[in-house]
Amino acid sequence: MGTFIQNEILAMHWLNRLVASLLTMLGINVESRLGGSLQFFIYDVIKITILLCLLIFMISYVQSYFPPERSRKIMGRFHGVFANIMGALLGTVTPFCSCSSIPLFIGFTSAGLPLGVTFSFLISSPMVDLGSLILLIGIFGYRVAIVYVIMGLVIAVIGGTLIERLKLEDEVEDFIKNARAVEVKGVTLTKKDRLDYAFEQMTSTFKKVFPYILLGVGIGAIIHNWIPEDIIETILGNKNPFGVVLATIVGVPMYVDIFGSIPVAEALLSKGALLGTVLSFMMAVTTLSLPSLIMLRKAIKPKLLGIFIAICVVGIIIVGYLFNLLQPVLI
Repeated sequence: MGTFIQNEILAMHWLNRLVASLLTMLGINVESRLGGSLQFFIYDVIKITILLCLLIFMISYVQSYFPPERSRKIMGRFHGVFANIMGALLGTVTPFCSCSSIPLFIGFTSAGLPLGVTFSFLISSPMVDLGSLILLIGIFGYRVAIVYVIMGLVIAVIGGTLIERLKLEDEVEDFIKNARAVEVKGVTLTKKDRLDYAFEQMTSTFKKVFPYILLGVGIGAIIHNWIPEDIIETILGNKNPFGVVLATIVGVPMYVDIFGSIPVAEALLSKGALLGTVLSFMMAVTTLSLPSLIMLRKAIKPKLLGIFIAICVVGIIIVGYLFNLLQPVLI
């Protein structure tokens, strides 16, 4: 039953077979490079679009119960490492990319939450959201997805804790430190209000990330059908002990939503890249994109920004090598 759910519902293998049949009926040979690329592109775009819309709608409905003010109050009840854990967990049910997480990070910091807690939130929010968990299950399986989320949360908790211990509150820009939290009177939403909110979040998020889905799937289709396996294995396989480091460094300046990075990772893995290497690329792309770092620089000073980047890069590289060691067990 578990295999059926993973293959036919989450991975939608039935859709792949349907696309192949339709292309064949149109006289397109799906065994050729061009036909195989077209099949990969159509199948992955439709699959990710369906899953994305369903996931965003469901997660946004749940999120309607946790507006920023309520989330701040919940996190304010915890202290020490438990507060970092709560911040990291809260990040899993909030925005889907690093750029949209930063305004919440600024709001939480302005409200007086410990800096380490807000950074635990900032790290986990784009890296381990619930939407990526479901997509990872469909592509890589339950074990890989669960371990990915656990390791992402560990990076967030350790990273936030380190920043807290370093006492870097002076590295936050003055306009944030001097801001006062505004108490907003809670508004009771009806079921219809929550459904409307979820639908609006679904449509707005889809419009923002769909170009990256097309870009990611397009790159994945090229990798999957046009780049020889030996090239991928040489660069990102076990023939290159520095593949994880390379994938992380390459991923940092890019800006591709996690939903766009997953098809690239899927194609690389199928061509012989190591699991930890492709997951390190995904983590770097989603957590340390250049636009999000530029936005973050407006809120924090260069020293804190550099420490944040260093913690994330080192954590992602360590996780990549751990996944490479665990690959025989996980896949």
